[in-house]
Amino acid sequence: MSSTEAPPRPCVVVGREDAADGVVTLTLRDAEGAPLPEWDAGAHVDLVLPDAVRQYSLCGAVGECGEYRIAVLREPESRGGSEYVHDRLAVGATVEVGGPRNHFAFEPAERYVFIAGGIGITPILPMIERAIAAGAEWELFYGGRSRASMAFVDRLTELGDRVHVLPQDEVGLLDLVTALADVERADTLTYCCGPEPLLAAVEGRCGPAGLARLRVERFSSDVEIDRVGDQPFEVELVQTGVTLTVEPGVSILDAVLDAGVDVDSSCEEGTCGTCETDVLEGVPDHRDVVLTDAEQAAGAVMMICVSRCRSKKLVLDL
Repeated sequence: MSSTEAPPRPCVVVGREDAADGVVTLTLRDAEGAPLPEWDAGAHVDLVLPDAVRQYSLCGAVGECGEYRIAVLREPESRGGSEYVHDRLAVGATVEVGGPRNHFAFEPAERYVFIAGGIGITPILPMIERAIAAGAEWELFYGGRSRASMAFVDRLTELGDRVHVLPQDEVGLLDLVTALADVERADTLTYCCGPEPLLAAVEGRCGPAGLARLRVERFSSDVEIDRVGDQPFEVELVQTGVTLTVEPGVSILDAVLDAGVDVDSSCEEGTCGTCETDVLEGVPDHRDVVLTDAEQAAGAVMMICVSRCRSKKLVLDL
């Protein structure tokens, strides 16, 4: 956890609705009635569940600090977090909520193209709200298996012909040629969230200028990390006064946990940002898919679940 991040707080489920087949929305409020931390479009929160920490994008109204709204897809093949949410978090239940944090930030532009696949629509909803408020041009291409499985369709279609709802069983795969026709325009930013095949297809159709103006958020990492040549290195934890040696094949996160230092983590594959840690000295070897190229080059933070070290030693704020 970054040293500036607030610890998780207990929240109560005050609302629950079915948003689509297999998708439930939860409305959460602070258990003591206090305001929740501010957030902006693209942010997500952590739900601290009994056996895991899971991340869900905020999809309510931007600027609303009285409550948070999330949408959760039931994924039977996952590690159980979504099933716990669906089966156990009824109205009145209490759950620890961490964050928010944002690695999918909404940036100023004159024009936006939004591409969403399935539950990837959740962070896009507040972005559309922001684009409308800014008076920007925008267009949404939203795909899913079927119309019944796609959350918030009624809410989106009320926004008019800028919204293209494209269920696969009706029209086939998303028409990325049309969606990305103007991806290299200097006045346009493209935001995409969804399953990895969609993100890979979008990235594959963008030229260099398009990639520079593309923003994506991943659910999981399919990036193959080359660990050949990994060397041991030292990590100093300034808050705890411990210096560790991290061997090849061992993550910084595992080494820190083995030393008895408590660190929040979740995905352990460099996609969620939960283990983001401030770097005080040294050069990280970034292997995550969370930080932008500029953030990685700055080297001020790193994801200790997958990233390593290019220098002989790292000094971390832990």
